Amino acid sequence: MSTTRRSGGRAARRLERADGAGTGPTEAIWPGISGGQYKALTDAELAMIDDTAMRILEEIGLKGATQTCIDTICAAGGSLTEDGRLLMPEPMVRAVLKIAGRGFKLYGQQAQHDIDPSGSRIHFGTSGAAVHIVDSETSEIRDSTLRDLYDMARLANALPNLHMFQRTVVARDITDPREMDINTAYACLAGTAKPTGTSFGSPEVMEETVGMLRILMGGAEALRARPPICVSTCFIVPPLTFAEEALGVIECAARHGIPLKLVSAGQAGATSPAPLAGAVAQQTAEVLAGLVYVNLLNPGHPATFGALPFVSDLRTGAMSGGSAEQGLLMAACAQMARFYDIPCAVSAGMTDSKLPDFQAGYEKGYTELLSALAGANLVYEAAGMYGSLLGCSFESFVLDNDMIGSIMRATRGFEVNERTLALETIRDVCVGGPGHFLGHQQTLNRMQSDYYYPALADRRTPQEWAAAEDKDLLERARARTRELLAAPPPPHIAPDIDADIRAHYPIRLARP
Repeated sequence: MSTTRRSGGRAARRLERADGAGTGPTEAIWPGISGGQYKALTDAELAMIDDTAMRILEEIGLKGATQTCIDTICAAGGSLTEDGRLLMPEPMVRAVLKIAGRGFKLYGQQAQHDIDPSGSRIHFGTSGAAVHIVDSETSEIRDSTLRDLYDMARLANALPNLHMFQRTVVARDITDPREMDINTAYACLAGTAKPTGTSFGSPEVMEETVGMLRILMGGAEALRARPPICVSTCFIVPPLTFAEEALGVIECAARHGIPLKLVSAGQAGATSPAPLAGAVAQQTAEVLAGLVYVNLLNPGHPATFGALPFVSDLRTGAMSGGSAEQGLLMAACAQMARFYDIPCAVSAGMTDSKLPDFQAGYEKGYTELLSALAGANLVYEAAGMYGSLLGCSFESFVLDNDMIGSIMRATRGFEVNERTLALETIRDVCVGGPGHFLGHQQTLNRMQSDYYYPALADRRTPQEWAAAEDKDLLERARARTRELLAAPPPPHIAPDIDADIRAHYPIRLARP
């Protein structure tokens, strides 16, 4: 019998465990696993979309630009038509793209949560602006509140496969737009130490909130060094129209060095072309316009490529965020971002189902897997969302955390080398060995690094399941959600800092 499995001793066993093992919540997966295996577009098709986007900017242009935007872009080589459309010539666009921000991080309030969205590294998080909470047990729907938002941030903080948290629901118990934006930012930051995201309805409110962020981070320089939020701005009203207030938000972010998620979210067949290629081309052009503007204001500014062509059900006009076409579009947009070497943000997991059911599972699964395999750096809307972003479910955070772990494991693939091909292990087992691999040292070494074990997925036999009391997956998810929310609140904001924020800002969230 061969002695291969005993040779090398402790050092060999360490090497065996280290081969392919990650440093995330388990050895099998980790934040920033590389995707890019799936290519919805060929290299020739990428070049065609790029060429079309450049022609859109140079020949058609965008309307609705503010005077500051017009002056900035025209000074760099753009021009304004008689009917007010701002044109951006291709040489100017390509020159500015060369200085666009790359290699930046998205920071958490604690450094262990920082995200590196470069290359084809993938990360998953939340987003959306749902106005309803869906109770999966009673099927009741109610308005979302500020406390709901805070509790969802707490869930994201506790769940290891959610790497970032962007605003998920609208605090409908706050009616004043200024107070809503300030409290939304505060609830996200108070609920999680992971990188957060929010949005602002006006540059004035964002400027005011920057003051709150300075208190939180310890001053203006500390904030500039490690901004804990990424501001999502829908600066385009498709097709090809700037949103005035959002341009002001871009200018505010450029002044303070706060990362931006530059979003253009047309509806294919409604506010962008029905052919998927045309939708990608238009949204690419629109996001490139935002990248040009922010980099002329602040060269190298941290900004993500948020081309998000959404899908309409052309029979009804309703958004269809869970469609197969949505998955294809996000994969294609991830490729376009990689074409320009700009960190990208996509939307996936926006099921059209209203509850955590079979439809929700398959729609979330294939849209998120396509995005991950395409190498999307930041996958937003990946947890909690229902009804094409109109509803949100607490227990779905727990369910989706399991699903995301499996998606990350599938995206990681597997390593092929001399050790993983296991020739000597096969010899050891089959020639004079026990005839099976259970209990073999290699099996014991690899069971954590090679395999992901979902926390809630039911892998019992039918007989074990029939005899068990906890048959219902949703009920187990509800119980886990209640357990997480019953835990003490996260302590990352010191009480004196929290008190200082509350002394200067109209914080409506009760102290835990």
